[in-house]
Amino acid sequence: MRPISDWLPITKKEVESRGWTQLDVILISGDAYVDHPAFGTAVIGRIIEDEGFKIAIIPQPNWQDDLRDFKKLGAPKYFFGITSGCMDSMVNHYTAAKRKRSTDAYTPGGTAGFRPDYATVVYSKILKQLYPDIPVLIGGIEASLRRVTHYDYWQDKLFPTILEDSKADLLVYGMGEQPLRKVLQAVKNGTPIGELKHIPQTAYLMDRKEELPETDWETIHLASHERCQRDKRAFAANFKHIEQESNKIQAQRIVQGVGSNNLVINPPYPPMEEKEIDASFDLPYTRTPHPKYKKRGSIPAYEMIRFSINMHRGCFGGCSFCTISAHQGKFIASRSEESILKEVEQVTQMPDFKGYISDLGGPSANMYRMKGKIQSICDRCVSPSCIHPVVCSNLDTSHKPMTELYRKVDDHPKVKKAFVGSGIRYDLLVDSYNKNHDGSLDEYMEQVVCRHVSGRLKVAPEHSSDATLKVMRKPSFKHFREFKKKYDYYNKKNGLKQPLVPYFISSHPGCEEEDMANLAADTKDLGFRLEQVQDFTPTPMTVATIIYYTGLHPYTLQPVYTAKSKHDKKNQHLFFFWYKRENYHKIKAKLDKMDRPDLIEKLLHDRKKHQKKEVINERSRRRKRGKGHVKPKRRR
Repeated sequence: MRPISDWLPITKKEVESRGWTQLDVILISGDAYVDHPAFGTAVIGRIIEDEGFKIAIIPQPNWQDDLRDFKKLGAPKYFFGITSGCMDSMVNHYTAAKRKRSTDAYTPGGTAGFRPDYATVVYSKILKQLYPDIPVLIGGIEASLRRVTHYDYWQDKLFPTILEDSKADLLVYGMGEQPLRKVLQAVKNGTPIGELKHIPQTAYLMDRKEELPETDWETIHLASHERCQRDKRAFAANFKHIEQESNKIQAQRIVQGVGSNNLVINPPYPPMEEKEIDASFDLPYTRTPHPKYKKRGSIPAYEMIRFSINMHRGCFGGCSFCTISAHQGKFIASRSEESILKEVEQVTQMPDFKGYISDLGGPSANMYRMKGKIQSICDRCVSPSCIHPVVCSNLDTSHKPMTELYRKVDDHPKVKKAFVGSGIRYDLLVDSYNKNHDGSLDEYMEQVVCRHVSGRLKVAPEHSSDATLKVMRKPSFKHFREFKKKYDYYNKKNGLKQPLVPYFISSHPGCEEEDMANLAADTKDLGFRLEQVQDFTPTPMTVATIIYYTGLHPYTLQPVYTAKSKHDKKNQHLFFFWYKRENYHKIKAKLDKMDRPDLIEKLLHDRKKHQKKEVINERSRRRKRGKGHVKPKRRR
């Protein structure tokens, strides 16, 4: 059994056992403490430790009592750090229909209710009340995606930068290793948090009357928060600049007025070099939850990834509904083979490892090692996606590095199977879309089908309407058809039967009822009977959310239709379940109204069977009500 000192301390007793009388930094987290590189609090805590600071974590403090959890470790020497956890707290708490979730995957036992709504703001306000003289630094995905004026779906209104509501002193956005190390080095040298104005990938508030700090960065001024509240068009126009500057190598500083202050967002750091990302993953994680949680049950999010390996960060897909590039950036930061294989060895040494690695992947599984062939072209690029509307000719899309790495993992004597559980970009694997000519696409595809599919493969075509897919920044559905043929071919060739599971989104901006009807017919034609469909959820910092709130596309400022009412959303969702008897008449009525007899034929061609069942059901209902008895026909 490992000693408790292998984990970062989370109790006063653990702090005192190390002989510490005062901590340098205290982290507050909305998640339970899992000491694993897939959990941001652990990564940040280990970096602070690596820089020589005395660090402790207060996970999931009670914000509803006398605040003893916030007081138990006293005041830190330098600052408090705050994160809501691995998810935005509102996404964590509520469904797309704004219903409260009954579970929390980042809490022992999956129990809900251990973090507040808008956790970052709540935690920060409490600390400012208890310790007004101690700086507060906020980070993590919630702070990152809410760093500028943003639309909040759950209150249906615009919020200002989270710095304004939280009263925090500094915000670190994105994957925070690089800026955090600079912050730590600066405070160790005596620079107060309030004077840190030149660190990339940070944001802060300053009085509008003050001059902006002099830097080599060019500055772009956005429409103020107050103007955005009055003018949806101005809010939409802002987002184009925010997204582009978040994904540029040589970005500009962003300034936005909010009240009597200016929000200043410094440009991001360049993507992490291999040695930097390796250093982050090679820190001394125990790879397990803190022992304190043993009696409270397992942590679902940990159980999902305990035997998984993250190979890279970032995603160049630029999907309009996704927050990955807004937080991790579009450029891929890949780990070295040595670092990945070292982690594989660590996983195989875990006492409960049974020989199966659950995932070799990343945000998108098959982007490892992919980057620009000529870096100077990438340095000038402002496109939010490297593969939409076409695959960039400067992008190296070879799948050879992944195939070779998979084989090396397979060769490990203690690994029976290493699955690819992350989402695969299927469009990168079809010749009609990805014009790669090194032969690596088919080689990778067959390797995945034969060795790395855990029963079924999940992919995300998202829709079949070209107009909707254009808004989504996804490729035409014809490429998914080609992928399915290829997938089926390799399964048949190797004597396998592994279902393909496609994911789709309903009620996405740009999608109308008829588009959903067509999608239902297209998927039925391919042999799918979908059991679950995701409703679009507006989250801060995405193109689709801007469209949802303003009705305008931020890049063109042209109107885009979006289903917003419960009625309209339900109508779109209905078409997916054409095979349910109770939906027959509703769907038929809608298709009649659309004048689409072709779709009636495709979706409801077995209507006689439905009608026969309705007659039988009506007889049954009449018998139960006692309002008549229909004598069954005698068989001859």
